[in-house]
Amino acid sequence: MGIGIFGSGVSALNAAQIGLSTTEHNIANANTPGFNRQEVMLGTRIPQATGAGFIGQGVDVSTVKRMYNEFLSNQVLQGQAQASQLETYYQQIGQIDNMLADSDAGLSPALQELFSAVNNVASSPDSQAARQVMLGSAQSLVSRFQSLNQRMSDINSSINGQIRSSVTTINSYAQQIASMNKNIVLAQATSNGQPPNDLLDQRDQLISQLNQETKATVVKQSDGSFNVFIGSGQSLVVGEQAMTLQAVQSLSDPSRIEVAYGSGASVIRLQQNSFQGGNLGGLIAFRSESLDVTQNALGRMAMVLADTFNQQHKFGQDLSGNMGGNFFTQPVPLVNTNTANTGTATISASIVSSSALTGSDYSLRFNGGTAYTLTRLSDNTVTAFAALPQTVDGLTITTTAGAIAGDSYTIRPTVNGARDIAVAISDPSKIAASVPIRTNASLANIGSGRISGGTVNAILPVNANLQQPVSIVFDNPPTTFTVTGTGVPGSPVAGVAYSAGTDITYNGWTMQIAGAPAAGDTFTVASNTNATADNRNALLLASLQTKNTVAGGTASYQGAYAQLVSQVGNKTRELETTSSAQTSMVNQIIQTQQSVSGVNLDEEAANLMRYQRAYQAAGKAIQIAGTLFDTLLSLGG
Repeated sequence: MGIGIFGSGVSALNAAQIGLSTTEHNIANANTPGFNRQEVMLGTRIPQATGAGFIGQGVDVSTVKRMYNEFLSNQVLQGQAQASQLETYYQQIGQIDNMLADSDAGLSPALQELFSAVNNVASSPDSQAARQVMLGSAQSLVSRFQSLNQRMSDINSSINGQIRSSVTTINSYAQQIASMNKNIVLAQATSNGQPPNDLLDQRDQLISQLNQETKATVVKQSDGSFNVFIGSGQSLVVGEQAMTLQAVQSLSDPSRIEVAYGSGASVIRLQQNSFQGGNLGGLIAFRSESLDVTQNALGRMAMVLADTFNQQHKFGQDLSGNMGGNFFTQPVPLVNTNTANTGTATISASIVSSSALTGSDYSLRFNGGTAYTLTRLSDNTVTAFAALPQTVDGLTITTTAGAIAGDSYTIRPTVNGARDIAVAISDPSKIAASVPIRTNASLANIGSGRISGGTVNAILPVNANLQQPVSIVFDNPPTTFTVTGTGVPGSPVAGVAYSAGTDITYNGWTMQIAGAPAAGDTFTVASNTNATADNRNALLLASLQTKNTVAGGTASYQGAYAQLVSQVGNKTRELETTSSAQTSMVNQIIQTQQSVSGVNLDEEAANLMRYQRAYQAAGKAIQIAGTLFDTLLSLGG
């Protein structure tokens, strides 16, 4: 009996000692990230059968259990991936929001200053000072466009760097997880299947950190290892093997870095939008959904401004009597040839209607023969062409021979608009503030006919005979008139019916005669000589400020910019709200998880006392067993 009591006491002492060690381990790791509380699982030994019944033989420690809830842990992983993406997206778009909405650094003040200066030229068209201020304001506006674009280009470069860093981090986590898989399988094999709790915690913590970089899907294997998948199902870790991601230059756009799969020369390029969740998902989503869209929209504004301002300026006349030229340089679309193409064709694009530009990028693919497929990337609208050239969304696309089936091209019509806009003139006298034609009614006229100032027709190039003199003489009776002048088809043209106020158009100009001219009354349209005080074209330039010339004629320059600021601002506020809500939800899930898996120091302190008492009691039992054994030995003597 003494030996039975002794054995039971030793087992109790051992169980209490393991309980104390486990409790001390919990307390020591109370603040260790990813640690799950451990608990000793006890079971009674097989009892000994006697005539008096079954006598207990003590206790065995069956295992040390990790207090882990797989369902809650998976919820935390999913929530953290989404929270990390939202937070990264919010931090990035905040830079653009602050930049565009800045009352000093934004575009609106510079636009207002330019058109205020144009109005001043209209008020004093012969003032060199007013003209110089107009050029200075135009240069300030151009500098503002370029500054905003440069800032977004800098953000794009920063995104490239962050993607490289994220890929390096993901690869590091993958290697560590694969190594942990190996250690866990080995540990379980050498401990009769007992779970290596601390190693499991460390692996879970690595997966949690990986999940905050990019959303990861985990599949548990029968040997205890984890297979980890990312993106649209690409394997990152398979057992003890870790795959490798690479940050590579985009085939279609050399200005951006993309994530590829593989190593060395074996590189598989992935759909970038398949990376959802985590820091990497936030970077990629921000770049495609906000950065590119904003840069394109800003570039479209610059291109529309340059185009419409130039067109009107070309219809005017400068102080030297010359027709106006381009006031701004006109940016051109960017076409990137995919570096994997095997053909030699060159695709080019030109703007035929800046107002029709959508601000979207396009993907063009050659299907073989003469057939092409054009995809508008903003909404994935696909248009098939039997051959090029073709015009779509204000853009004419042409090609040279040499394309091979499968060749692709990326067309970015407006991305460089804000970068490439510039003031094309430096001499204030070259501002075309006047109109190149002047109408006149002969002083000898006796009727009540009145002639309008005349306008240049909005057709480029300007008619070569625009400034050639044309005379209109009313017949007898004055119900018709005769037109004479260079460039007038069939000049002289007799018997033209007169209707008061009706447009009369020749040589690229239009004017009206009202009232009741008398027979013989003469009206002329000729070159506007000595026109330093003429402000008619300056007024037309100033009126462009409020005209709807952007987005298919639905918005003015400032209206389009206000829409862009509002769009970015609304997205920023949306992300601020959703990011905060998601973070709050994740914190709540973590609290629930920690209520199961976390270390409660008060509870562990109580366990210390409990196991201490058990240890002391087991020691006392062993002492008693020893005394009984000594008594038996003394009886034998």
